[in-house]
Amino acid sequence: MNALRRFLVPILALAFVVVAAVVVFGGGSDQRTLTAYFPRTIALYEGSDVRVLGVPIGHIEEVTPDGTRVKVVMSYDADVKVPSTAEAVIISPSIVGDRYVQLTPAYKNGDVLEDDAVIDVGRTAVPLELDEIYSSIDRLTVALGPDGANADGALTDLLQQTAKNFGGQGEKFNETLKNFSRLSETLDDNKEELFGSTAALQRFITKLAENDQTVRDFNSSLGQASEVLSAERDDLAQALKFLAVALDEVGGFVAENRASLGRNIRGLNRVAKVLVRQRAALEETLEVAPLALNNLQLTYNPDAGTLDTNANIGNLEHDLVSNPKDLLCALISSNDESGTLCDLINTLPLPRVTPFGTGSSSGAVSDPTLGGLVEVAR
Repeated sequence: MNALRRFLVPILALAFVVVAAVVVFGGGSDQRTLTAYFPRTIALYEGSDVRVLGVPIGHIEEVTPDGTRVKVVMSYDADVKVPSTAEAVIISPSIVGDRYVQLTPAYKNGDVLEDDAVIDVGRTAVPLELDEIYSSIDRLTVALGPDGANADGALTDLLQQTAKNFGGQGEKFNETLKNFSRLSETLDDNKEELFGSTAALQRFITKLAENDQTVRDFNSSLGQASEVLSAERDDLAQALKFLAVALDEVGGFVAENRASLGRNIRGLNRVAKVLVRQRAALEETLEVAPLALNNLQLTYNPDAGTLDTNANIGNLEHDLVSNPKDLLCALISSNDESGTLCDLINTLPLPRVTPFGTGSSSGAVSDPTLGGLVEVAR
């Protein structure tokens, strides 16, 4: 029995380890594979993390050189959505220690990265190495040293003069930095308006570029006008001088006669209001006045110095006798645009009208001359 127990205990322990390994490494969701190419991969190894927003989602499977670049194959949890335009960045959490690959930006919407996708070297980035920083500092010190910019002591003079200029100005310099900080905050709060203005300016510049010849012609015309004004500058100056004198005189006149001008303007305002109220009558007068004046001119007899007219009373008598309905329709036609009143007149049983005459029905002949007032051909 003890021997069986000693045999079963290792078997059960081994089975427990296998199950735990399956749960940890083989369980969960499927994995997706991603390949990224970097210009270099210092301190990046197989098993290093793959993260999004600093949260591990996978690990590095393979790091191999590929010509002048390094091929990095990684896997991550398929449940994590990564945008199709994602970039791969090597992050260095400290100067010394392992690094990890971060996929950025985080997914918001749109297409996701497919399985076995490839990120080219143009969409990857690596941190600046410490030896590159030291090399840059060394080049800078050499460029500013006695064999470089300070060969003649120019840099020393600059530093000394700068120290003199800023000496005792620490408070003002601090205030300047604070003001610049507030300016940055203001620009950040109004970045939409700022970028909108920049976009509008860009559209304006584009429109100018599209109409380059028109702009050139305008500038040429403006230049010619400037030349003309330059040639006539003496006359222009004299005219401006006289204009200034005239404006001064007008100003004095207005100041002295302010009350009278006020009354005149108020009276003119009343006249204008009357004209506005009588606009229809004024419009009718302007339409009829030319014909009336022409008729008045035609009635003038220069030989006798009189106005001679023909009232056409005979025609009026004839129309009244022969067809009084048409005569009434003609008289009211100007105020009966729809013809309703004329239709009503045509339905009326109008009595027969006798010709103008002696006023009796004895059959006396009417006098078409109206007692000699109107000349009639006999």
